[in-house]
Amino acid sequence: MKKMNLLKKGLGIFLAATMMVGSASAVFAEEPEGVAIDKEAFDALVTAGPVADDAAIEASEWASAVKEAGVLRVGGVRTSFLFSQLDETDEGLRGFDAGLFQLLAQYILGDASAYELTQVDSSTREAVLTDGAVDAVFATYSITDSRKEVISFAGPYYTSQQAILIKAGNTDITGLDSLAGKTVATQAGSTGPDILAEYAPDAVVEEFQDDQQARLAVEQGRVDAYVTDYTLLLNAIVKNPDAYELAGDVFGPEDPYGIGLPKDSDGVQFVNDFLKTIEEDGTWAKLWQISLGDRTGIDTAPEAPAIGE
Repeated sequence: MKKMNLLKKGLGIFLAATMMVGSASAVFAEEPEGVAIDKEAFDALVTAGPVADDAAIEASEWASAVKEAGVLRVGGVRTSFLFSQLDETDEGLRGFDAGLFQLLAQYILGDASAYELTQVDSSTREAVLTDGAVDAVFATYSITDSRKEVISFAGPYYTSQQAILIKAGNTDITGLDSLAGKTVATQAGSTGPDILAEYAPDAVVEEFQDDQQARLAVEQGRVDAYVTDYTLLLNAIVKNPDAYELAGDVFGPEDPYGIGLPKDSDGVQFVNDFLKTIEEDGTWAKLWQISLGDRTGIDTAPEAPAIGE
């Protein structure tokens, strides 16, 4: 396997091996020209989203509770450049995940702005659901058997795999085979530690609390590489092509992403019906294009994964 800079390779391998893109951090203060989201198009799309009829809402205890409260309480993030980024000029949250939860608010409440965000990271996503602090979690959330023991998932609404991030110019790491004996960062509470144990058992694993801390460790040379979901690395490559590279190819099992819901909630069926609605009417593909495709040079939205599988 060879080292590749995704921007210089036109991002083509991304669609060949996975579907989506991922998270970034506030460590970079300004957006490079050409990757800012089209705010007008995003806002117009979410406010024009479909609205569920009264019968559909009344048939779901979960949706009825959201309707009665008048607000959708969401666990999510504000620093995921392509998925859920806070725009401090107007306090808007925009990106693929942000668009989905705003469309869900529109679907239940007829108002895409009727949501409240509780910030989460990979180690707190289950907790905010089990203690009732939020109604749903939208946060590049891998569906795993261990997580399904404590919460439920709607979806998946896209899939990904794993990748290796290195500092630009690093010639020592060219792929998985190069990780033996190297210090490799990953996120605590993510699927990264288990993935590394299986695919790079001789690596020295160091867990960090979030994506920003892990990438900063790569920049400063405190770790040799950072392994996590490909969706959480594309953002960094898009924003800073001269700072980072990916070593080798994506690897590991296909990683389905879902919407976290309280354990055994009938909201799973309701949200799955919502996802099917926005996929069938073209809203999902339009949101993907505005949030991801137009900003990464990909002209055609991928096919959405089968819901409930």
